[in-house]
Amino acid sequence: MNGSGARARSSALLLVTVLVVAANLRAPITSVGPVLEPLAEGTGLTESQLGLLGAIPLLAFAAVSPLVHALASRVGRERAVALALLVLTVATVYRSLPLPGALWFGTVAIGAAIAVGNVLVPAIVKADFPGRVARATGAYSAVLSAFAAIASGLALPIAHAAGWQAAIGCWALLSVVALLVWLPRLRGTAPQQRVAAAKPAGSMWTSPLAWQVAVYMGSQSTVFYLLVTWLPTIERSIGVDPVAAGWHLFGFQAVGIVAGLAITAALHGRADLRLAAAGVAGLMLLAMAGLLLAPGVSLLWVLLAGLGTGSSIVVALTLIAQRARSAGDAGRLSGMAQGVGYLLAAMGPAGAGVLLEATGDWRLLAVATAVVAAVQLVFGLLAGRDRVTHAG
Repeated sequence: MNGSGARARSSALLLVTVLVVAANLRAPITSVGPVLEPLAEGTGLTESQLGLLGAIPLLAFAAVSPLVHALASRVGRERAVALALLVLTVATVYRSLPLPGALWFGTVAIGAAIAVGNVLVPAIVKADFPGRVARATGAYSAVLSAFAAIASGLALPIAHAAGWQAAIGCWALLSVVALLVWLPRLRGTAPQQRVAAAKPAGSMWTSPLAWQVAVYMGSQSTVFYLLVTWLPTIERSIGVDPVAAGWHLFGFQAVGIVAGLAITAALHGRADLRLAAAGVAGLMLLAMAGLLLAPGVSLLWVLLAGLGTGSSIVVALTLIAQRARSAGDAGRLSGMAQGVGYLLAAMGPAGAGVLLEATGDWRLLAVATAVVAAVQLVFGLLAGRDRVTHAG
């Protein structure tokens, strides 16, 4: 009994360390969308430039994700995560400073640091909780979504009280806490992890299933980041108060927490994920149709969209873990899928900014989001089949 209790406590402590890392993987990004207006006033950025600013973290994800496995092979997964948290802390502070180029260079560094966590956490979850991947992924995704929502909701009030720099810079405190909690995991783990990570394996780039997972990851990420960047702007275009729009964005992400936990229960013990993968994309299609046809009740459609994105990320991360044969393969698949996926996703915020500046019509953004959700649905049916990758 004592041994069982000790194992349970050890498992719980491992989960806590993963969750504190998850808390940092969206908040530095989602705090920007609600303060785009004061940020633009303070910096003189155009809508296209703001769209590029929103796309930079995703471009960094795309560039860095395929390299993370090599980093983990050299220093170990645990040390790679610690290094990422350190860089994230410094970059978040630097981005908020009134220095030439700090906003841009800091955002690049933030994206690179978060990419390391994005790639390694699914592999760590598979290694730490091999029999409870869906449940651990659900908890991780719920915390990720919760802090993304909190950052969105608090951003504008903080900006009104202390300026937009404080609103996007204060999240360095969160990454300091995460680094302190993570440090005990560094003791004696790197050598074993280097051996496991360095075992030769085939390339995920030749696996059709890996590409299906990658496109699913990319389409759901495109939808999320497009909306998290531009949803407050869309709502202001249809007459919603700016502060209310910020809190609607909070609600968009808050309901995602509930959706993520609910879909976890539906995924538990299932190998065939087609119904879940396609169904959550269908929620987004319905939300965009509602926003176009009945914009007067935009909050309803925002919340429905939040249900779709909150459950989609859990499905995407579960696909990465379940479609891989081992924790090492999960790391390789995660790097490949997130590299490709976030390259696709980067087109969302940037393309939306160009489209909005060129036309001024928010409805085109809703249509574009619906098209991407349809792509997600199709690739969910493909990637959701009960198979594992055969890297060539």
